[in-house]
Amino acid sequence: MVTAGGYFEEGALVGVLTTQPLGRVLDYKAPEGGCVEGAYVEVPLGPRRVMGVVWGPGEGKFDPAKVRSVTRVLDAAPMQEELRLFLTRAADYTLTPLPAMLRLATRAPGLGDSPMTRRIYRLGEAVPERRTDARARVLEVLRDHGGLAFTLGELSGLAGVTTSVIKGLVAQGAVLEEDAPRDLPYARLDPELAGQVLTADQALASEALRKAVASGTYGTTLLKGVTGSGKTEVYLEAVAECLARGRQALVLLPEIALTAGFLTRVEERFGARPAEWHSGVTVTERRRLWRMVGEGGAQLVVGARSALFLPFRDLGLIVVDEEHDTSYKQEDGVLYNARDMAVLRASILSAQVVLASATPSLETWVNAEAGKYTRLDLPSRFGVAELPVMRAIDMRMESLPANRWISPTLQRHVTARMERKEQSLLFLNRRGYAPVTICRACGYQIGCDHCDARMVEHRFLKRLVCHQCGETKPMPVACPSCGVEGKLAPVGPGVERLAEEVAAVFPAARVAVLSSDLFGSARALKEQIEAIAAGAADIIIGTQLVAKGHNFPYLTLVGVIDADLGLQGSDLRAAERTFQLMRQVAGRAGRAELPGEALLQTFQPEHPVIRAILSGDEEGFWRAEAAERKAAGVPPYGRMAGIILSSPDVAQVFDFGSELARRDGPLRAIGAVVFGPAPAPIARVRGRHRVRLLVKAEKGAPLQAALAQWVAQLRAPANLRVAIDIDPQSFL
Repeated sequence: MVTAGGYFEEGALVGVLTTQPLGRVLDYKAPEGGCVEGAYVEVPLGPRRVMGVVWGPGEGKFDPAKVRSVTRVLDAAPMQEELRLFLTRAADYTLTPLPAMLRLATRAPGLGDSPMTRRIYRLGEAVPERRTDARARVLEVLRDHGGLAFTLGELSGLAGVTTSVIKGLVAQGAVLEEDAPRDLPYARLDPELAGQVLTADQALASEALRKAVASGTYGTTLLKGVTGSGKTEVYLEAVAECLARGRQALVLLPEIALTAGFLTRVEERFGARPAEWHSGVTVTERRRLWRMVGEGGAQLVVGARSALFLPFRDLGLIVVDEEHDTSYKQEDGVLYNARDMAVLRASILSAQVVLASATPSLETWVNAEAGKYTRLDLPSRFGVAELPVMRAIDMRMESLPANRWISPTLQRHVTARMERKEQSLLFLNRRGYAPVTICRACGYQIGCDHCDARMVEHRFLKRLVCHQCGETKPMPVACPSCGVEGKLAPVGPGVERLAEEVAAVFPAARVAVLSSDLFGSARALKEQIEAIAAGAADIIIGTQLVAKGHNFPYLTLVGVIDADLGLQGSDLRAAERTFQLMRQVAGRAGRAELPGEALLQTFQPEHPVIRAILSGDEEGFWRAEAAERKAAGVPPYGRMAGIILSSPDVAQVFDFGSELARRDGPLRAIGAVVFGPAPAPIARVRGRHRVRLLVKAEKGAPLQAALAQWVAQLRAPANLRVAIDIDPQSFL
């Protein structure tokens, strides 16, 4: 029997959605003591016990005598109705099986563990009598994490020491050992503390956001501000309003390296650190955060895109910082865009969304132009900082030796900065040493054994790396094809090769390389960024990692080594992404009192995108780009879906794709067009051959229903995978 409030008495039929790939809700009997709708439960499934959520009443289609009982109800706050609705609607939109969406919402270890105490270790006040390197690492880890507590295993692992080192610090009072409940609420944030003094533009924008949050209704706002304009301070005022009203807030960041500086700013604003959710957080903290957001013990969460699926008790504000960033699109497993899903969840919650960017995505810009989103602008940099001067270096006019990439003009400007004790950033969006390694004897290019991709030499690691599947191998002495030694040569530059050139051209310079694959941990990357900000490098060499919100006060020159790189290829977003990346990278210069300059090395200074970047006419660029997309009927003025077929058997995957294309009736019925099948640009990944089809439809077409009907016509062989990507961002 079901009573008011969604309570199921013992023995009542309940429908349980498990995280197993079954595609449907299963009937069980409510356990002794009953259960509520949304309860996290453990249920028998064959010989196993699996986790699930009580999704509603059971269907009662099977013999009641054969229906098994829920094993137990887990000690966790029940899943809110809004989250169940969000997962259902997100599954429908992305054409993802609902159990896979549930797995996204339950990705915290130990959820089924019983509540108990645990032995934890936190920073003490005493100073150890003898300071060794191992002891220093333990104390540094505890300080870096703002007073968080760790288990013995976690702390020894993070510090890279044995447990006896920690026990020795405990004996001296430098580290405290105590028993505590497994999951404690986070320190309370005080929204009444005074924030920074805002400029007139910032004050107007923050007041508008505060009013929107106070309304308790749904709305999405584009907060567009030039780099260095203080967007963070503005949306933190919206967070303050949200917390003051007793609701929770979520701030999504595109890059784990940004969290350290952001957490410090939050602590300065609210007097305590927020909860963190990203790959660098320990297992213990992930479980604690998951439980606390459901119980209301975490007011503000700062995290990566997956934080959007946490079980908040009362979420009132979602901020998507750098909303244009491509890392918000999940490209494997469940294919979703966190920016769009944030808007969906907020609409269900009656919450506000802030999309913050200096260079918004065209989709967001169009929605703001159409009046679907509110738009707030911050046109000036904060304080005395000025926007950098931007100029092109026409590489056709430069005299440059073979295998060199720093032009004489750029070299002179870097030298001038070094003489003034200022920093320069050389930007190249290619990781590794060289993108291709070729044999000069036979012409063979070293490729991955499992992918149709060239392996990238990483000289710092002394290995070749496949950037598709992660496969690595030692750099061979002889050509794998012809066997000749001493003929393998790198072709094209990566940041490591650029660093080699910088060392030769500027022998006295202190050089720092910022690339995601050069750091073994988020902590090491954070330390490097902090050192650079303090002036520990004269020349910074970086990939797109450096474009994401870092503030280097001594940096006054940005040199883009290859501004034409992103303009190559047929990606419909190539112009947009090049524009965004160049503007973001240039925005790293001149963020403090010192004026900045950005120089773009290009062989196409007359290209419309390069001209738009240099002129600073952002609105003109968006209008022109929007007009081109509209004429072509592509997003955001049309709809697209990518279908990716993969199999170890190349003939099988092409045959299946061809048959699927022939049966396009459901798509023709809504006016959609099918292109393909065709080999994917990277046609083999991890030993699986990949074929793509592209579906294009009008803006208002019921695309998901037609796609589901279309794909259901054929039963895929056991070893063939079909992935549907709604609103694809990448066409690889």
